[in-house]
Amino acid sequence: MYVKICGLSEEQHVEAAVEGGADAIGFVMTASPRWVSPARAAELAALVPPHVLTVGVFKGETPEEVRQATLESGMRGIQLHGAYPAEAFAALRDLVGTLVRAGGSDVDLRAGALGEDLLIIDAPRPGSGEAWDWSAVRGRASGSWLLAGGLTPGNVRDAIAAARPWGVDVSSGVETAPGKKDSALIQAFLRNAKA
Repeated sequence: MYVKICGLSEEQHVEAAVEGGADAIGFVMTASPRWVSPARAAELAALVPPHVLTVGVFKGETPEEVRQATLESGMRGIQLHGAYPAEAFAALRDLVGTLVRAGGSDVDLRAGALGEDLLIIDAPRPGSGEAWDWSAVRGRASGSWLLAGGLTPGNVRDAIAAARPWGVDVSSGVETAPGKKDSALIQAFLRNAKA
């Protein structure tokens, strides 16, 4: 099971994610309680070994703004959340090895449909921590897709059983307050998701 831990902003949480076996770590460079500057993302990414994907997360920024922040932060992946067209992914293809498209279950559920490498299917209100009907995408989504939205260490196994995703993505489910990650929760999530 591929696992992405998103919205990290502190060294100890990056280290907990790496030690716990995360496959990808997301750094939010868009308006959010989890926001980090490109310079801060670069500092944190320096702690991440090459086999773990670093992902810059964007929502609403133009491809030019995404390009600038990615160059400054040194991210190896870019996640575009929301209604970005295929042209946005094409405009960024030369920059990183992995492009990620993220949206709700009302988007095209075929990973790669807009030129991305990975697809994240999220809750109707991303980052809210609200659980949703994960089984609604079972059999509808295809390719390398990650389930997100309302996942926690306590429910990730049930969510995987319900949706049968290729991977999972968590942010608020490993927090004690909005934007405040917890190392023990990060490692528990990784253990349970990969079990």
